[in-house]
Formats: sequence, C-alpha cells, structure tokens
Amino acid sequence: MKKRRTPRRPRKPEAGARRATVFVAGCFNRVHKAHLRTLRLAQALGGRLVVVLAHDSHNHKPNAVPARDRLRRLRALGVADRVVVGEAGSFAESLRRERPDILALGYDQRLPDAATEAAVRELGVRVTVLPWSPGKEEHHACQYVF
Repeated sequence: MKKRRTPRRPRKPEAGARRATVFVAGCFNRVHKAHLRTLRLAQALGGRLVVVLAHDSHNHKPNAVPARDRLRRLRALGVADRVVVGEAGSFAESLRRERPDILALGYDQRLPDAATEAAVRELGVRVTVLPWSPGKEEHHACQYVF
C-alpha cells in the first residue's frame, strides 16, 4: 500500500539562522496604505526589512518633507527593522553600506544608474520587482497614513 503524500510545509528557520535582508528605497514624503502593503510584501521576501529614505539632495518632489521628519515618521510606524537616510552621493553607496540580500523595487521603480547595476552585481544582490496590487483604497483618493 502506497503512502499518501502530503505537501511539505516550509521549514522553519533554525534557531540563530540568519534572515535575508531586504532593501527598499524611496522618498516616502507621504505614506499611504499602498506603501504599507508594498513594505509588507518586501518584508515577506526575507524577514528583515531595511528602508532607505532618499537623501534630501535627491528628493525633488513638490512639497518634499525633510529627511529627519520622514525618518521619524516611518520609524514610528514600526513596519521596518531599520530605517535610515540614504547617502547623498548615490544609491549604489547606500547599497554597499547596507549590503542586502534582496533589493525590492516597487512596480514603478527601476535601477537608477550603471553604478547601481554594478553594485548589485558586485554584492550579489537579488533584484525583485514587487507587483502592483490595487486595494480598495486605490479606487478612491489615496488614504494617507501621514
């Protein structure tokens, strides 16, 4: 008589096992529910989430919020294990400083330049583009968290 095969459950990480670090970057001048959903999707990729906020010198959006305020607000939400302000020089510098396993890009993001592409290759970072998944809040005006 053959044993009935049941699907295997994913293994739990061993005690003391290193969780993959997922790196997400953006301006986050105003955070809405779709941002929070994206951050949760990113965290699910590896377990440890590092959010890097765009340095003020790269935040050219209208009504840009100063980095210290964005940092304080995002930390207060408690959605990431670490929230830092990116390097003034380049995105590649931030990648090298944080040394993530995974770079999670939003559906509308791309690697900004050749230096970043080189850093990704040099560090062996896996790049993942997160899907756009509209929720009820996107059917109307965005519901801002802050």
